[in-house]
Amino acid sequence: MNTDSAAHRGAGHEPHPLAGPRPTTGGPVRRTLLRTALTGAAALGAGIAAARPAAAATSAPAAGPRPGTPQEALAELAAGNRRWRAFRERHPHETPAIRRTLTTAQHPFAVVLGCIDSRVPPELVFDQGLGDLMTVRTAGEVLDEAVLGSVAYGVLELGIPLVVVLGHQSCGAVRAAVEAEQSGGRLPAHIQYLADQISPAIDHSTEGEARIDATVDANVRLVRSRLAAEPDLAAKIGSGALAIVGARYELTNQVVHRVS
Repeated sequence: MNTDSAAHRGAGHEPHPLAGPRPTTGGPVRRTLLRTALTGAAALGAGIAAARPAAAATSAPAAGPRPGTPQEALAELAAGNRRWRAFRERHPHETPAIRRTLTTAQHPFAVVLGCIDSRVPPELVFDQGLGDLMTVRTAGEVLDEAVLGSVAYGVLELGIPLVVVLGHQSCGAVRAAVEAEQSGGRLPAHIQYLADQISPAIDHSTEGEARIDATVDANVRLVRSRLAAEPDLAAKIGSGALAIVGARYELTNQVVHRVS
């Protein structure tokens, strides 16, 4: 993953994926979530990499060990995004053998909390396959109890070492929130809820399209900070077992880069 927050403006270098500060503010997580209902799914065996049969010669290369640390997970996502934007996708982990393995276990290595935008599917922009990513998608990456519970389940029950909050260029939910604030009008039905959640991130130091663009980044930072302050997740961050990072996808050049 390109970690330069100015990558979409033409910068060519890619600093280390973990460069940048970690956030420290937010609200409580409720771990009643899915634990009782999904206890069976949490007992998953020794891992996909150990149990996976070799892929057929005509398929994508066989997978190596699963990323087990935040650094390894970020490196894998960065490599996948490089393949995606170079049109060299591998479409990994789709073989019949992999599908059979995944009927009894899953060991995703990253949670991606992204937008519902149809142009930004995480498995494609990171060139990952079945069993690789646990994706949670809401308009504008908005958090609620269901989203918090889903992210917490991935981290606390499945041992996922990385959470990526993935915003994107030209986010319609962010635009709606900015324009609603400017007009003073109310949005239809539940769309107003989304705007209310994004509203604290609106960047008032800019105007017009620049305000919308800056608010995309500010919203990623806000969501990341709220997640990182959840007590159970914060404990994982403190031990080094988890990283929560903000990132942004550029529609114009398909680059994913860090928002720090």
